[in-house]
Amino acid sequence: MTQTISELQAEGKIPEILDFFPRQGHWTEEDYFNLPETNRIVELSEGRLIITPAPTDQHQRIVGELYFLIRSFLLKNNLGEVRLSPLDIRLWRDNIRQPDIVFVCNEHKDRISNKYWGVPDLVIEVTSENTEKQDRIEKFYEYEKAGVLEYWIVDPFQQIIEVFTMRKETYTLYGKWSVSEIAKSGLLTGFEVKINELMK
Repeated sequence: MTQTISELQAEGKIPEILDFFPRQGHWTEEDYFNLPETNRIVELSEGRLIITPAPTDQHQRIVGELYFLIRSFLLKNNLGEVRLSPLDIRLWRDNIRQPDIVFVCNEHKDRISNKYWGVPDLVIEVTSENTEKQDRIEKFYEYEKAGVLEYWIVDPFQQIIEVFTMRKETYTLYGKWSVSEIAKSGLLTGFEVKINELMK
């Protein structure tokens, strides 16, 4: 029978259970992949488990719309595979992230396995109050280091989309678009997103 954290706390089992898990800063990907299934988004970075609060309705609506748009574009042009979070993305050993949306081109389909994906060609993160620092600093650095060719940061609060593309192993701003403008991909030629329609 599955128990919630609050039920385990009420029974006084939390300290006992935590003894079976590594301390923060000491987690490995083997530890990560041995975790029980959960409906929470859990990531691994620098030996730490990062548990993100459940996304808002606005966040999920925007992710769903973006996924529909990019999937339709990819199917029409036969360009590769796209997936939604939760999905484990192994950027390098002991670093596992779960971006909102990931794309891998046909040439890199060998990076896809049933257990996890390797480094994607494109990542999209929709920011929230709880994740903005991670999306703009920690994940920005990690995606850049891993060699993700294009990184989209979608900000519902400022109603902007920023697209960063890889040049000489460093991200440069490809474009920044706001209300009434159209965001474009440098990697997927012809893929466009109307900000007004996305943020409505």
